[in-house]
Amino acid sequence: MATSSREHAFAGNPLIGTASTPTASSDIDSAVASIHMLWLNTAEDQLGHKILPFKQGKPLVVSTISSVDASQVLTWHLAWQSIYKCKESFQSSDVQLGEDLLVYLGQKDGVVYWALDFTETGQQSPLNGQGAYVELRTLMTATDLSDENSMAELSIAGHARALLEWHSLSQFCGKCGTTTLAIEAGRRRQCQNSNCKKRFYPRVDPVVIMLVIDKANDRALLSRQARFVPRMWSCLAGFIEPGESLEEAVRRETWEEVGIEVGEIVYHSSQPWPEAKWHSREDVQKALTFAEYDKSQRKSAFRVHQICDGAEKGQSLFEDLNVETRELAPMFVPGPFAIAHHLISSWANKGVDLLES
Repeated sequence: MATSSREHAFAGNPLIGTASTPTASSDIDSAVASIHMLWLNTAEDQLGHKILPFKQGKPLVVSTISSVDASQVLTWHLAWQSIYKCKESFQSSDVQLGEDLLVYLGQKDGVVYWALDFTETGQQSPLNGQGAYVELRTLMTATDLSDENSMAELSIAGHARALLEWHSLSQFCGKCGTTTLAIEAGRRRQCQNSNCKKRFYPRVDPVVIMLVIDKANDRALLSRQARFVPRMWSCLAGFIEPGESLEEAVRRETWEEVGIEVGEIVYHSSQPWPEAKWHSREDVQKALTFAEYDKSQRKSAFRVHQICDGAEKGQSLFEDLNVETRELAPMFVPGPFAIAHHLISSWANKGVDLLES
């Protein structure tokens, strides 16, 4: 099974590479100095700073309608804001907005991008009264995976949310218990105890996800959780333990979850699922062709558009993801936004991921 060249959802962030260039440190220093002057109202915005508001883990987005071949196409976009608009919003809420709350995301084409959590402002309506704060999972399912710009915006939103969540969970030093403060444009946190000063870096929680195949290569082992929608099956997955290699984690998780010993392990590309069941290649192929993923994407895009228009914000996401038609398939698998889909598709179609062919 060949390594996949396709970018998965949340991968391919165009801003991340800018943080690893030879001039990255000086670029970040310049961005911090520039936004500091803007904060003091002593300079104009020469770098074109853009800030992405978040609230309770949801990015602010807007939805647009365009016509393609006489058909309406709905597309969501990140609702970037100016530093002045963000300052006004915080001031109107009597919440102190400091530079330390801004999280640096990267630079591109002379523009500096930041993320900012608006949760503490308590404001119910978005800035300018336009757009809405939308769940990242809803945006993921509403994204056209063939649209590079949409995929890039999704990856930026995912990166920003991960950093903001890390900041919210790292308010205190794990060594001495003293409060921590964001430093280096939000890329680090540091303990404020002068006798400690321990630094903290954004953390990740690595997992392995695997498709277990029988010796004859005729059946794949899929599993389901109680929280899954009816008839949905997926791959086994689990967290990597400290000191484990990827291969060791695959073998341990598979044994713990379903009691099966794994032989050869083949890497495919870079989410505990009990209730496992074997499925034939034919069953999996039918599930892959049955699920109307394009229809699901369009329905989710319409849902984002409705949310941005202020309608039916409380509707369940599961209803949006209903991919059933007139016929009930025996099972279906996660959509193409999930890495599990590509693992399953690659096996079912004997090494060819249909979305890449």
